Amino acid sequence: MKPWKHFSTITRHRHQVIRNCFYAGIFWQGLRHDLSKYSPTEFIPGAKYYQGNRSPNAEERETIGYSAAWLHHQGRNKHHFEYWQDYNPQTRMREAVKMPLRYVKEMFCDRVAASKIYYGKSYTEDMPLTYYEKGKHCRIIHPETAELLERLLRMLKEKGEKETFRYIKGLKQY
Repeated sequence: MKPWKHFSTITRHRHQVIRNCFYAGIFWQGLRHDLSKYSPTEFIPGAKYYQGNRSPNAEERETIGYSAAWLHHQGRNKHHFEYWQDYNPQTRMREAVKMPLRYVKEMFCDRVAASKIYYGKSYTEDMPLTYYEKGKHCRIIHPETAELLERLLRMLKEKGEKETFRYIKGLKQY
């Protein structure tokens, strides 16, 4: 039963992202969104740790100390800010790299879709921003990328989806 529920959840999420990407003007990118979740490396742990009200990656992390599915996922999907980190030879540290605009748009679409799927009928347009702010203190994300994402999430909260997606569709650079 868990594999079917997990499949259903990731597929509903993906379809919501595709819809959001259409509104954001990146439809073809949306069609390729999160295909790695159907790979055995991500799907099997996703089904095993499925709960229905949050990411199975969190449960996997709590159970074994890390999430192999998440490590696989973030390294293959450019709409995750974690993908955009690289070693800086001057500082000898891993640092955030500014994300290309098209992936910031997809990241926004992904966050809105995830909130809708996990919160269901209780979803409100402030939830993606609230969720983002909860983990803000521990993120390694480029300041310009963070500023744009936060601006879009605030716009969603204050002006709604229709106006925010219209704005995103018109963005050409940041």
